[in-house]
Amino acid sequence: MLFKKSTYIARRSELKKRLGGGLCLVFGHNDAPANYPANGYVFRQDSSFLYYFAQKREALVGVIDIDNDREYLIGDDIDIEDVIWTGFVPSVQELAEEAGIEHSAPMGFLKTLVDNAVKSGQTIHYLPPCRHDLMIQIGDLLGIHPLEVRRNASVPFIKAVVDMRSVKSDEEVAEIEKAMDIGYQMHTAVMKACHPGISEKSLAGLMEGIACSLGAKVSFNSIVSMHGEIFHGNPSLRPLEEGRLMLCDAGAETLGNYCSDNTRVTPVSGKFTTRQKEIYSIVEACHDLVIDTVHPDKKWMDMHLDVCRLMTDRLKELGLMKGDTEEAVQAGAHAMFLQHGLGHMMGMDVHDMEGLGQIYVGFDDEVRPSEQLGTNCLRCGRRVRPGWVLTDEPGIYFIPALIDKWRAEGLHKDFINYDLLETYKDFGGIRLEDDILITETGCRVLGKKIIPYHIDDVENFIAR
Repeated sequence: MLFKKSTYIARRSELKKRLGGGLCLVFGHNDAPANYPANGYVFRQDSSFLYYFAQKREALVGVIDIDNDREYLIGDDIDIEDVIWTGFVPSVQELAEEAGIEHSAPMGFLKTLVDNAVKSGQTIHYLPPCRHDLMIQIGDLLGIHPLEVRRNASVPFIKAVVDMRSVKSDEEVAEIEKAMDIGYQMHTAVMKACHPGISEKSLAGLMEGIACSLGAKVSFNSIVSMHGEIFHGNPSLRPLEEGRLMLCDAGAETLGNYCSDNTRVTPVSGKFTTRQKEIYSIVEACHDLVIDTVHPDKKWMDMHLDVCRLMTDRLKELGLMKGDTEEAVQAGAHAMFLQHGLGHMMGMDVHDMEGLGQIYVGFDDEVRPSEQLGTNCLRCGRRVRPGWVLTDEPGIYFIPALIDKWRAEGLHKDFINYDLLETYKDFGGIRLEDDILITETGCRVLGKKIIPYHIDDVENFIAR
């Protein structure tokens, strides 16, 4: 287990208080075949199961019977045929005792528990599963169609988990910082290796090797591309070209299953051009604005809009935008250049708890999601709290198809200089991303070492 037994006991106790009653089911993940049963994806336990029940073995279910004050770890013991292939695995009873759980039982007992709960009128709580095998399993247990499983998940349970997992303890922050240290090595190695002729895939492979050698794996599929305007650009065998920018968005996951997430942009030639510096410096200023001004109780939606205003002001200085800044942002004209939100929660999931429903993770009764392009992709808008870990990731992107579409429609022509914008169609995109911890007075950038991102620092670093 990652943390002390008492940590998990305390978490389950707090969950009981928050829910008040019912039968709480926390499903762990099963093995998932890649193309046939014996050739599976690398196993990764469900994050909420890890948070409350600690164990990483597949095919387990944690049960908290709040009304009867009993906890169970449910699962079948591994038989000797599996031991031959995988080695010794502790019994389910031993795993339960390790996590401070008094009772254990084989998987067949789960149906008995659920049937008894239904008969007695107990409320059954479960979280929305992201895997279809669990949708089928839960559907069989509750007698509902698998496609109804996610929509029938317990909202009180979701909200309780979001509230608890959002605030990171000191030991969780320390684990995230381990991921940051691995991420530092990944990103700086790629910055050093970035030169004309090397392929995007080679750089992605370099990072994945570092992540696997020092931790569990990369925290998501690495984005490595000269086409930075494509948000999730998969690395290809395309060789890097002189004069282009290479955007790298990648992170590490520790053996304890906490994540990092950083983005850096490196000039393939070793030096930024004047035009690249002009755009890069705007993104840099927006990134630093967050670090300098965010504080507890500030709405992350307002922080996002502050960044949009600064970006608009600076783009006006270059002649790419025009008109009144506030009117431009209110109209959504800035979304020509920034089409995503400022950042997201981070922890055991690189988009922390996103699978529970972003409406619960990032919004509340006070702050609701926007429908405006760009801001509608903001994954968090509510007031930030001490202990939250968020990404700070503004960007500027020049997407030829979007430029053509808006220009043809005459959209925001009072705020956008389309003639000048036309000359930027070959630019790509720039994003800078760091992970911040909200403190009692402001924020702290996580990581013992900060990956170079100021223009002079980047050029000097890759020149050594």
